[in-house]
Amino acid sequence: MPRIDKENYYLDIAETVLERGTCIRRNYGAIIVKNDQIVSTGYVGAPRGRKNCSDLGTCIREKMNVRRGTRYELCRSVHAEANAIIHAPRDQMIGATMYLVGKEFGTDKYVENANSCAMCKRMIINAGIQRVVIRNTKDKFTALYVEDWIVDDDSLDGKEGY
Repeated sequence: MPRIDKENYYLDIAETVLERGTCIRRNYGAIIVKNDQIVSTGYVGAPRGRKNCSDLGTCIREKMNVRRGTRYELCRSVHAEANAIIHAPRDQMIGATMYLVGKEFGTDKYVENANSCAMCKRMIINAGIQRVVIRNTKDKFTALYVEDWIVDDDSLDGKEGY
């Protein structure tokens, strides 16, 4: 049996993490890995003690027909990236890699052109994470270097979404 490469191994784990998500629009799973050790995991869900969209049976962003990548202040959930960062000690995130997988809720298909939102990018930068690996298909992925987000500061161009 052929051995799976490490990138897809960690992406498979992040994909399992997303199964805990409670968003009825799209779910993401994130894991932070440093020196081949999983430091933290995170999935999409409402803050502790608050009702999730899956409990309520509705998504305000969906109801309002909000475009992807915009108006995240309306979302009830904490994003997977943010949850993974919240649960990790900073010294273990410096130089680490975040693995991220997103799936559409209704179709279970991978999110096309997935990327972190502007707020999550800021948190990833401040956490000291070096690289973000995002699943495109079951065995294909894109590796992004966080330094590029710093050099190419997309918050200066006024564009929304991703």
